Parts: sequence; C-alpha cells; structure tokens
Amino acid sequence: MDTEERRREILQLVRRTGSAEVSALAEEFAVAKETIRRDLHVLEEHGMVRRTHGGAYPVESSGFETTLAVRTTRHLPQKTRIATAAAKLLGDAETVFIDEGFTPQLIAEALPRDRPLTVVTASLPVAHALAGAQHTTVLVLGGRLRGGTMATVDHWATRMLAGFVIDLAYIGANGISREHGLTTPDPAVSAVKAQAVCGARRRVFAGVHTKFGAVSFARFADVRDIEAIVTDTGLPPGEAQRYTLLGPQVIRV
Repeated sequence: MDTEERRREILQLVRRTGSAEVSALAEEFAVAKETIRRDLHVLEEHGMVRRTHGGAYPVESSGFETTLAVRTTRHLPQKTRIATAAAKLLGDAETVFIDEGFTPQLIAEALPRDRPLTVVTASLPVAHALAGAQHTTVLVLGGRLRGGTMATVDHWATRMLAGFVIDLAYIGANGISREHGLTTPDPAVSAVKAQAVCGARRRVFAGVHTKFGAVSFARFADVRDIEAIVTDTGLPPGEAQRYTLLGPQVIRV
C-alpha cells in the first residue's frame, strides 16, 4: 500500500468510526506512529480531519456528514451538560424551534414538562422525545426525510416554518467560526436552519467545543445573529471572549 492509498484508507476508517487513535491506526496499517501522525497532518491540512491529542476525527463537508448514530457516541457528558444549560435559557418562551441533531434532542429532553410549550421541529427523534409530554404540543415539519439524521428538509419544511413566528430557536451546526459564521454540509439542511433563524425572536446555539473553528459547505447564520452560545469548557476562555465580542453571551459548562 502506497502513501496516498493509506491516507485514503485512514480517512475512510475515521469517517466510518467517527474517530481513531494514532496507536490503533499504526497497528491497523502496520506502520510507525510517526508515519500515522504525518498522514493525519496532511489530511488535516486538506481539511478532511481535525487532530486531537492522540488521534483524529473527521471534518464534515459537502461530501461527508456523520450520522446521528455516530453523534450519540461522542462527547456525551459534554453534550448532556450543554443541553441542561441551554434548556435553562428558555425564559418565558411559549413557542420553541428545536433543530435536528443529538444535542438538540438532549435539549428537548431537558425542557420543563410542567408548563405549556409548543415545539416546532424537523427532527423525528426530537418529536419522539416530546411525544409523551402532557403540556407540550409538537409540530413536525413535513418534507423529505434524511435517513442519516432522521430530519426533514426541502421546500415543504421551509414553507411550513416560514408561517411561524417563534419565541426561541435552539440551533445546531456542524461548524461555527468567527469568520464564516454557522455552517452545515447540506444546503437543504442549511435552508431549514436559516428559516428558523429568520423566524425566531431569540436564537441559542448549542454545541461542543470541537465545532468551533470548523467550517462546512453551506452558511446559514452569522455569529452576530445568535443571542447565546452554550458549549463546554474545552473551548478556551480566550476564544470564548473573542466570540463574545461579536455579540452573543458565551456559556461554558
């Protein structure tokens, strides 16, 4: 196996599993750890992976997006803390949009059940999480169902969403950066998110620290459009302050 073929195989493996350790990759491809580190460095320079201490995880793009199943296995303690903190920002909102994705699903589960709420969502897992809540009315956006995320998209979803004025939108993204704002790989998903941002009085972004600095294909909002950012303490305080200077409150939990 030559170098280029090995790097393609590494990329496929990392995308398939959601992450990989240098030591495991070295054993898998029967090469030195330093060779794997060079491979990951090259893949990172090409925007295909992001390296971590001892490994790497895939960068989502127009040609690749992790499934909801993979997302449920990564950073679970951080996502749970983020969801709990985000739910506390509900305030006096009576109508809420909850985005697709695993962290938004956790937010849905953390919302209070003792008060009337109307929740609009494109996500079937979010709808399922709230289906048994006595005081919650759930409106599911129609459209084409994306199997990887179990959420609806296309003009049916955006047209329905355009008919609502929502008190608070909980927004997710595949990447957030100070330069390029909030991005996602699929333009169809981006259109739904953009409509939610447009139609909401307040907007909260919730996501783990690994999303910061990542840039995907389709942009749907500026950082300045967001009232609050909820993330984990993996985002350095200095970087959090830089986002604060753009307008939103940054909450690290």
